[in-house]
Amino acid sequence: MSGADATRRGGHVPSRVRVLLVCSSGGHLLQLHALRDAWSETSRAWVSFDKSDVRSLLAGEHVVFAFGPTNRHVGNLLRNVVLAIRVVTRLRPRVLVTTGAGVAVPFAWIAYLLGAKVVYVESLTRIDDVSLSCRLIRPVASRVYVQWPETTKVLRGSRFVGNVFSDDLLRTPT
Repeated sequence: MSGADATRRGGHVPSRVRVLLVCSSGGHLLQLHALRDAWSETSRAWVSFDKSDVRSLLAGEHVVFAFGPTNRHVGNLLRNVVLAIRVVTRLRPRVLVTTGAGVAVPFAWIAYLLGAKVVYVESLTRIDDVSLSCRLIRPVASRVYVQWPETTKVLRGSRFVGNVFSDDLLRTPT
């Protein structure tokens, strides 16, 4: 079960949301979820994969399941472009926040084209280089955050305010 027909709804079904949170399962999900203080008080929806960690961590949230795998799978890329058009057009988020990876690329571009701001948080695992998803989303991102000060040297214009698992991040103004 994956894709647009596999939408799980927690609570009511939003007609519009302020924030669309998009990420792959696993570490990308954990990192975006760690930022919950930033988005927990606003209307939101999620896009991720139909995996056990997503179902568990996002129980009670509005979740749209994307098509996976996304690595080197042109068919799923095209399916996710269509899904992104449907989801972003319906929910009209003001902001899309993502930690990557592949599933985030079509959603970020479609959200940008439809007027949403895009915020990208580079993976905690990226210190000396940047991910492919970051390179593909950066042209449409309003802000790019990195989780290591060293990464700002290889990603000009990025911002470092701590990492998602640091207490300092929650106290640092952005």
